Amino acid sequence: MKKLILMFALVLVANLGMAQTNEAFKKDVMKMIEVTGSQSQIKVAKDQILKMIPKEKQAAFLVEFDASLKPVYDKLADVYMQEYTHEDIKAILKFYETPVGKKMTEKAGSIAEKNMVASQEWAMGLQGMMAKYMQ
Repeated sequence: MKKLILMFALVLVANLGMAQTNEAFKKDVMKMIEVTGSQSQIKVAKDQILKMIPKEKQAAFLVEFDASLKPVYDKLADVYMQEYTHEDIKAILKFYETPVGKKMTEKAGSIAEKNMVASQEWAMGLQGMMAKYMQ
C-alpha cells in the first residue's frame, strides 16, 4: 500500500513539473507566433474581410473576430509544440531578436498582401485552365 501511495505521489510530482515546463514552452511559442509576423498576416486578412462588412456592423464584427483568434493561436501553438522542441523555439526567438529577424517581422504584413495579390492572379488564370479541361 505504501508503495502504491509513493508511486502515485511521484507521478503527481512529475506531472506538475511537466505542466510547468509545458506552460513555459507554450508561452515561448505564443511569443514566437507574435514576433514572426503571423499576427500581421491575420490583420491583412481581417482588413480584407472588413471591407465586405457594412460600416455599422464593423465594430461588433471586430469584437467577435478578435475573440475568435485565441483558440486559433492555441491550436497553432499546439502544432508548433508537436513539430519543434522548446530549444528550437528559443533559437527561433533568438533569431527574431536580430536585425534581420526584426525586418522579417516588420515586412510580414506587406509580403502577405503582395502574396495574396499574386495568389489571386494565379487563381484567375487557373480558372481559365480548368475551364479548358472541364469541357
